Amino acid sequence: MLKSWKDDLRAATNPLFGDNKLKLGLFGLNGIGISMTKVPEAPNARWSESVAVSKLADSAGFEANVPYARWRGYHPEDPKHRSGLAMDPYTWAAATSQITERGGIFATSHVPTIHPIAAAKQCATIDQISGGRFGLNVVAGWNKPELDMFGASMREHDDRYDQAAEWIEIIRRLWSEEDEFDYDGKYYTISKGVSFPKPIQRPFPPIMNAGGSERGRLFAAKYADMAFVIVKSEDPEVIRAETNLYRKTAREEFGRDLQVWTFAYVVQRETEAEARDYLKHYAVDHGDDRALDGWMDLQGMHTKLMPKHVMEDLRFRFKAGNGGFELVGTPDQITSRLEMLSSAGIDGVLLGWVGFEDGMRRWINGVSPLLAQAGLRA
Repeated sequence: MLKSWKDDLRAATNPLFGDNKLKLGLFGLNGIGISMTKVPEAPNARWSESVAVSKLADSAGFEANVPYARWRGYHPEDPKHRSGLAMDPYTWAAATSQITERGGIFATSHVPTIHPIAAAKQCATIDQISGGRFGLNVVAGWNKPELDMFGASMREHDDRYDQAAEWIEIIRRLWSEEDEFDYDGKYYTISKGVSFPKPIQRPFPPIMNAGGSERGRLFAAKYADMAFVIVKSEDPEVIRAETNLYRKTAREEFGRDLQVWTFAYVVQRETEAEARDYLKHYAVDHGDDRALDGWMDLQGMHTKLMPKHVMEDLRFRFKAGNGGFELVGTPDQITSRLEMLSSAGIDGVLLGWVGFEDGMRRWINGVSPLLAQAGLRA
């Protein structure tokens, strides 16, 4: 019998499994956020900002706070470029759990950069520290210059997911098994593996993973509690088809259920015109084109092969919010777009602002009451 995540025992400590129809979280607070901009109010990996914003989100009932992992910036010739500015996600998660009381706290981990025994111990420790509110965002690895720093191989696409599968299987055994075990895989060899203390959450803390390819979707369907997708369409039916595909794959291939999450950039003002003006201000007038060029090179995106209007739209979307879903306008407009996402099968949205603290205060005063009225949140 398929067990729904809505009945998960981990809901006793982790709000990720709570009753809100549409769950919310923060994304990128430990670094420079999700927008590529040079405006002075942009996030700058300041701990004081993390404290203030995390407390606001906690008071507003946000279910998740997800940092990203970043070891170096996007420009090999400029190692001090701000695109490499980010606090360590494991340490950040442990500290953030102590200034919050309710919300789920994630660490993001690139598989090739940390051994699964070390990751299992760190995750279990944070779950203990947080009182059972921890979650792990698993990234198979994509940034070759970062992996080069670690002396780690940049494997072929499918091989990365094969390695990540071994990594998670080892970690879950360390989280759940009391006795020593040996593991002889293609990527890892474990002799008498054991780890204590165990996490509070049983059978283990939740996993988030973003898998956009077919192989990535299979991986997320098998291992993730929260599948993280990029919404590329404004058509609810297209979005619904993608969310249904993840759920169908999880149920039919692996006999399990999962949540489907996405991320969005937010510009909230009293009028849509004001919001559009500020979006242009930070993404066009003061957009960080150098960061975008470096990121696109790492992704192997050859914009010269694209039609000009397609290239310009792509560049705008990534400077605005790393390709995330647009939530720009008045509280009513933002609420309407979130209602559409929810009706299309999205269970949770991670949010990013250029000015996190100002954005959170606007959200709490303007959008939060409307989401409650719409029945999406308590």
